[in-house]
Amino acid sequence: MSIYRIAHLSDPHLPPPRGAFGWKDVFTKRLLSRIAWRKKRKVHRPEVLAALVADVKAAGPDHVVISGDLTNFASHTEIAAATKWLESLGPASDCTVSPGNHDALSDKGRAGAGGGERFAPWTPWLGDADEVQFPQVRVRGPVAIFNLCSAVPTAPHLATGRLGEDQLQRLDKALADPAYKDLFRLVVLHHPPHKGAVSKRKSLDDQEALRALLAKHGADLILHGHAHETIIGSVPGPRGSAIPVLGVPSASSGRGGHSPARWHVIEVEAKPQGGHNARIVVRGVEADGDGLSELGRYSLADVA
Repeated sequence: MSIYRIAHLSDPHLPPPRGAFGWKDVFTKRLLSRIAWRKKRKVHRPEVLAALVADVKAAGPDHVVISGDLTNFASHTEIAAATKWLESLGPASDCTVSPGNHDALSDKGRAGAGGGERFAPWTPWLGDADEVQFPQVRVRGPVAIFNLCSAVPTAPHLATGRLGEDQLQRLDKALADPAYKDLFRLVVLHHPPHKGAVSKRKSLDDQEALRALLAKHGADLILHGHAHETIIGSVPGPRGSAIPVLGVPSASSGRGGHSPARWHVIEVEAKPQGGHNARIVVRGVEADGDGLSELGRYSLADVA
């Protein structure tokens, strides 16, 4: 049986290009984000992100998943710069992006509820529908990627997420679709779907509604970012089963302030008797330098 390999990284927080913050932003939430960035820029290091991306490319995964926060202020200048960065990773058909709260920030549109014109430049990376809509389902090899968007504008000092009723209704139908029942069903969003992963001011507002759908229909794995640290957890699946949940630290984080940068390789292999085996390979910043190496590996069955 062949192995399909998915790379998961998150929260790169690309350095803001010149012009990313203008005088009009003084009257928006972007001012607070700019103040915060003056501290965070010592944590989010371009050279660490470059090393991590080089490590991903050297591994040659079949598909790359990025679970949000490519930008810091969600300005049009940043979105454009992030688009160029995505283009540098390879074909858009081989990379799926789920936007994060920093990618929405103070946008008037509600990305999680189906709007989000700001994400239009990222359309080729959101899915195969050639439009900004969520969820989108991408079938790649033995994997069905259910790409969600929890990124919505929030009030100052909040970093919550929301999927919205419309998106949840569409997800209900997508998870129930028999076309995907024999595939490895991978759900991707920015905010953790389980309780206690982050503080309330950073949590997913409608996480209970999402968990209800997952308990009803099931899934094989959920990937997220947002917490800036490695998180291994689970949410209830059908008939008392558990669905593994994995989060990774920021892809640009050096040592200090956050967990050092890591990324995961998810190796999916179909079993002869049906179903799938999945293994996780953890790669990240070495303890004694900025290089990256393998930090461990485990079976997904051990998580659930």
